[in-house]
Amino acid sequence: MLFSSKKDLIGIDVGSSSLKLVRLKESRGNYQLVNVGILPLAPETIVDNAIMDSPAIVEAISNLIVGMKVKGRRVATSVSGHSVIIRKIMLSIMTEEELEASIQWEAEQYIPFDLSEVNIDFQILGPDEKDPSQMNVMLVAAKKDYVEDFVALFAEAGLEPVVMDINCFAVENTFDVNYGFVEDEVVALVDLGASATSVNVLKADVSLFTRDIQAGGNLIREELQKRLGLSSDEAERAKLGVRNIGDVDPEAIDEVMDDAVENLVQEVQRSLDFFAATSGDDKITKIYLTGGVSKSRKVCDALEKHLGLPTEIINPFRNIAVNEKEFDPEYLEAIGPMFSVATGLAMRRVGDK
Repeated sequence: MLFSSKKDLIGIDVGSSSLKLVRLKESRGNYQLVNVGILPLAPETIVDNAIMDSPAIVEAISNLIVGMKVKGRRVATSVSGHSVIIRKIMLSIMTEEELEASIQWEAEQYIPFDLSEVNIDFQILGPDEKDPSQMNVMLVAAKKDYVEDFVALFAEAGLEPVVMDINCFAVENTFDVNYGFVEDEVVALVDLGASATSVNVLKADVSLFTRDIQAGGNLIREELQKRLGLSSDEAERAKLGVRNIGDVDPEAIDEVMDDAVENLVQEVQRSLDFFAATSGDDKITKIYLTGGVSKSRKVCDALEKHLGLPTEIINPFRNIAVNEKEFDPEYLEAIGPMFSVATGLAMRRVGDK
């Protein structure tokens, strides 16, 4: 979904637990980090991807922009969740112009919303391997009122949103720049957020399968709070590996963590099992994790164990030039897993497909 110069954009990821901002300077395909910042959002500010407290988000956006002295007003941001539909479809070979003219009719068969209520975009992925008379197309639709709510946030903060992306595709962009795709290699990018998880399986640079799971790190925190009586802050620390919390038995923390992580990992495994059952010869060879929950060693180890595949955490700044006088490398390493979406957004340009 592109609202409409190749100037650098401010990438802003509005998550359910925090707001992340990245600004990059691009030159000949190379990037340099200019700004990076994060502000937490109060619980219930965003619930199930729906904005519940827009003034709080507008204030956070304004505080980040002003506090970090960010130049520019043009923003790339993203959406995800129930109001976004992603479908890989197969159509007869046609030009992009022909598909543009017929996309509304084609979309009717795949989008479970009234088409007057959604923004639609597409990307032609190329001819089908088994039938050259057909082509694969990535079809994306997002409810207009949902998109407009996000657009309004930035307008109220005095910013101009010019690119509206999808979270999993922003992560894909980050992965491409920092790791690159290998021909015929199939990888899964798993973004473990606070309230949701996105799965994107790719072969080279073509997305084969995507799914949003309405479960994330909050499940682990809530289980720790419920079963051990921890505060939200204590549960968050326990989730990230701290075991000396008051007079709580560290073994009890481990037991609750194991159960909660097992539930989250099973959700991811179900999605990847579904892909495996429907993908024919394409087999995932590696899992790349990102999102705040990927900082939990237990989650990474559990995924690797259950799936039997090598697992690596994405570093969104791996191939980005960083001035170490301005940015502490250890700090960037610590926050990196939370910034894959915002970094991918900062790489976007108006008119991108």
